[in-house]
Amino acid sequence: MKKLILVLMLVLGFSSLSCYAQQDKIILLIAEQNIEGPQRAWWASEIDLSSTEATIAQALITRGYQVIEPQDLNKIVQKERAFRVVAISEGESIKLGSLARADYVILGKAIASGGGNVPESQMRSCFANATAKLIRVKDGKVIAYLDSSGNSVHTDLITGGREALVRAANSLAEKIIAELTKVKEGGK
Repeated sequence: MKKLILVLMLVLGFSSLSCYAQQDKIILLIAEQNIEGPQRAWWASEIDLSSTEATIAQALITRGYQVIEPQDLNKIVQKERAFRVVAISEGESIKLGSLARADYVILGKAIASGGGNVPESQMRSCFANATAKLIRVKDGKVIAYLDSSGNSVHTDLITGGREALVRAANSLAEKIIAELTKVKEGGK
């Protein structure tokens, strides 16, 4: 009986290690612009992940993917000036992914805009659109072109824009995960 328990513990231990070893590493490079604000990107300045990236990162992590954090890439980004522009090119994003030993790069933009007032209220409509490319680093192939949108109603445009961006990011995250699942199953 003790041998059986030991064997089961070893098998379970090795299977959990192999699952960990097979986690795909992903870099998120999604520039974000909220209503009335500048376009921001963590790789071009010293800020954290945007609302869009944070939402997508959380969804990816929940599904077992490893998201490479900005602080893990600081040395690489600081060395190479080409990585420090908001509108990073596809080629440069692949190069960054390769230097970071990532499996995939998600390159995109998310923009929120304000709409009109809701009739008979102080509330404003807010909209967000997000686009992204899912790129496999090892061969530079674009696996998928994705887009999503979100909306919100709020008295404060900045908060409403952020809510719309998060909704667009949730939708985009599900599409990204669906494409990554297809790749794992041999569909791309």
